[in-house]
Amino acid sequence: MIYLDYNATTPIAPQVREAMLPFLAEHFGNPSSNHAFGRIAHDAMEHARCQVADLCGTVSEQILFTSGGTESNNLAILGLLLPRVHRGEKPHLVISALEHPAVTAPARYLESLGCSLTIVPCNSQGVVNVEDVAASLRPETALVSIMHANNEIGTLQPVRRIASVCHRRCIPVHTDAAQSVGKVPTMVDELGVDLLSLTGVGALFVRRGIHLEPLLRGAQQERGLRPGTENVMQIVALGAAAALARQEMTSASRRMAILRDRLLTLLELAMGFSLSVNGVNEERLPNTLSVNIPMVPSAILLAECRDICASTGAACHSGENLPSQCLAAMGLDPRIAEGTLRLSVGWNTTETEIETAANKMAAAWKSLC
Repeated sequence: MIYLDYNATTPIAPQVREAMLPFLAEHFGNPSSNHAFGRIAHDAMEHARCQVADLCGTVSEQILFTSGGTESNNLAILGLLLPRVHRGEKPHLVISALEHPAVTAPARYLESLGCSLTIVPCNSQGVVNVEDVAASLRPETALVSIMHANNEIGTLQPVRRIASVCHRRCIPVHTDAAQSVGKVPTMVDELGVDLLSLTGVGALFVRRGIHLEPLLRGAQQERGLRPGTENVMQIVALGAAAALARQEMTSASRRMAILRDRLLTLLELAMGFSLSVNGVNEERLPNTLSVNIPMVPSAILLAECRDICASTGAACHSGENLPSQCLAAMGLDPRIAEGTLRLSVGWNTTETEIETAANKMAAAWKSLC
């Protein structure tokens, strides 16, 4: 099997696995317990918090652990705006048409409660226009949430410029950085954001001065914003992954970009330049290649290449193959979107795998045309 779906999930790095193992057995304590087992778990968790903070260019006191990126996004958006709804206000929220369901779903929920919601468009390359965000702002705008990197086509959004525009009007900014943390720099002060979500076990950067209400009610873990006994094993893993990313990100990103571009070159040689690339003219994640396969639906191509793991650009709804929300927002012709294939490489991807995958996809494509 050749795995080219690293934007969906990744194998665990050996260093991360080694960091986790002691917490599967001997270090089983509850980090809230005031005895030796508890203190070991607590200290390990706080060390991981520092590691995550270092990767994001902040201090540990501004990092909260959650269950995953979805919870982090929900806590950022609902935790900030629901208190205003409960006070009888109708705050305004701005998101983009490119957002992950973990952002669009809580946004739609707030809209159902009477909040105003603006969804700003993107251009044909999958990038949000800063001027569109600026034009959407109102006196009652309470939050702008724009993802840092798109999970489907890999385009990086102008978050820093958006944050600058919003901060001139004292509007906080949240970014979903689940796809970008560990692949490209995500220093919170450079991005200028007030809230940043990342995945793994899940974490949320909350800048000092931002007040959130907890979504869950219980004890006082994570400063009372995320009650419940912490998942120490996975928190330790996230910390180890953050430390590894901080050390190796530059070289790993360079290597992934070379593999991504080699894969594109081989596919173009086989399929010709009728094969197109989404977001090709914009800054993208180094590991992500979104291509539109000519004449053959991507789902059929992948069915012929059973030993290649990748993702298509269509979502099945009621028996119909429809373009994803992202591709539709870009205005991609549905007939072209039917051939969209997301190929995402990772730290473990080899040159041999790239060559083999390209040859297999090319052979399948030729047999199907």
